[in-house]
Amino acid sequence: MVDNGSIDVPEISAEWYSDVVDAAAGSPEPVQWFVGHATEGVILLLGALLVMAALSRRSGGPHDRALALIAPVPALLAYVGSEFLKTVVDQDRPCRTIGREIIAGACPPPGDWSFPSNHATIAGALAVTTLLLSRRLGLVALPLAALGAFSRVFVGVHYPHDVIAGVLFGALVAVVVTPLLARPTGEVLRRRANRPDSPVPKLASRSRP
Repeated sequence: MVDNGSIDVPEISAEWYSDVVDAAAGSPEPVQWFVGHATEGVILLLGALLVMAALSRRSGGPHDRALALIAPVPALLAYVGSEFLKTVVDQDRPCRTIGREIIAGACPPPGDWSFPSNHATIAGALAVTTLLLSRRLGLVALPLAALGAFSRVFVGVHYPHDVIAGVLFGALVAVVVTPLLARPTGEVLRRRANRPDSPVPKLASRSRP
């Protein structure tokens, strides 16, 4: 184990981190540019895929429309949960404790903890929610999430176990929260669809003299 702040980091994760950032530092500049931008761009792409998956459900029944309505919620809850875990674990960033050149440019400031990765958590939640809404789009989202998670190690701001935990946590939140919220939301939409229209009052007809 490697001492890192208030916890011990798995030695194999620290070794993998060193290997990846060393390879990143020696990679061609176009590769560094692409992966460096992928770390943010993947989240935008995953968000776009989720919107597309949600829109594909809007024309369906109450359950489909419910899935479309609650689609962004799992990622939001996963992010909040990952922020809470960061304050509990208090693991310092590897770029602060392991002497390696990183291509991110600057290490996040002290107190911006490393475990789990917020980016990986959001990516995992977005990808799995997309998969639950649309298998076709989800199969595109899953490898994108993996790329986004890996990019956080490549640029030097996270250990491998940070991003693995983040993806798994985001995926778990999506798997649990999506059906949990879709069921009551669908029931509300179903009741509204079945509710009869309020009767329109008719004017009393006048009798002819």
